[in-house]
Amino acid sequence: MLIVYRFLINLVFILSPIILVFRFLKKKEDPKRFWEKLGFFKKKNKIGKLIWFHGASVGELQSIIPILEKLEKNSSIKQILVTSNTLSSSKILNFQNFNKVIHQFFPIDTNFLMKKFIEHWKPSKALFIDSELWPNAIINLKKRNIPIFLLNGRITHKTFLKWKKIPNFSKKIFSNFNLSLSSSKESFKYLKKLNFNNVKLIGNLKYSQAESENLHLKNNLKKFLSNKNTWCASSTHADEEIFIGHTHKILKKKLKNLVTIIIPRHIERTDEIKKNLENLNLKVHLEEPHRKINPKTDIYLVNAYGKTKSFYKNFKNIFLGGSLIQHGGQNPLEAVRYGCSITHGPNVGNFKEIYEFLKKNKISFCIKDHKSLANKILVLFERKISSKKIQNRIKSTGDKILKKTYYEIFIKR
Repeated sequence: MLIVYRFLINLVFILSPIILVFRFLKKKEDPKRFWEKLGFFKKKNKIGKLIWFHGASVGELQSIIPILEKLEKNSSIKQILVTSNTLSSSKILNFQNFNKVIHQFFPIDTNFLMKKFIEHWKPSKALFIDSELWPNAIINLKKRNIPIFLLNGRITHKTFLKWKKIPNFSKKIFSNFNLSLSSSKESFKYLKKLNFNNVKLIGNLKYSQAESENLHLKNNLKKFLSNKNTWCASSTHADEEIFIGHTHKILKKKLKNLVTIIIPRHIERTDEIKKNLENLNLKVHLEEPHRKINPKTDIYLVNAYGKTKSFYKNFKNIFLGGSLIQHGGQNPLEAVRYGCSITHGPNVGNFKEIYEFLKKNKISFCIKDHKSLANKILVLFERKISSKKIQNRIKSTGDKILKKTYYEIFIKR
């Protein structure tokens, strides 16, 4: 099976110029840095201990920021390498004041490129976040006796069934992990069945919270929204913005001075989103470039990274995207930490246990259509309850998970 995998991934490498052209057209690649995916590295490894983290996209990188903050203070570590696959994730670290952390795009997982990558960076430890499992990377790390960790491991039932079909191959890969920290009870069960080594359930790292955060809104925006009824649709995916647009039109009939803020998961889709909303006869204002806001604006469209928490702090009624489509939802904890109430669609399998906790505490609410979302937003505008107790509970849980995770990986080993 390894031979088959290497043939297929080499084929991807051969076709990568064509693939990259299509991704450039869709604004999904950095024109200055795409070479990193092909094994060309401009940045250098400093002399000393280097820790390597790899996560697929935005959510994975956000989850490790509290750990990166702790590692920044660890004098024995000279450099921290963070790799990811997507353009949007590459922007996340720009909003942190890190001195040791550098970001690189993860190269295509061919045997040749992985050997070159590991030889260049020489990591002391390698941590794969969530479900990012790349066979050639793992095999080559093991050959060099570099400790490999699974951080906040997540295996869905669907993923488990896929790996179960190739048991010998999955065992060959997963048995190389020195420690596998699961994010949930379900994943814990699947990780053990798939022969991951040393599986432990400490808890979902996404409960933890970063220390340093810039949560200021622009003065012109604060002034514009000061007398508005405002709610926010965050981490939306394709087609969900249209759903939000229709919901806005329903709410507009019942609420005066209504403004809906939309923060798409991938801002390279901004032009498409704006066009779709304007086709619904809605007035759309883009956050960037900075311009005067039309008083009749319906939708304030956030087309810049790193702004989400600022809106959570100021506006408490949130719809979380990735939940109306077959995506599995987005992490609701970030919004809950700022006292927000969450509405979402039915597809939240990625955060099943977290949403069960929030539903039980009447923090999150599942909706099915435009009308049910509009009705729930109306109710939430009138709701005057404090979620401080839940916020404190989440913070306490997150602090414990962060402490235990750090101990298991960076002190115990």
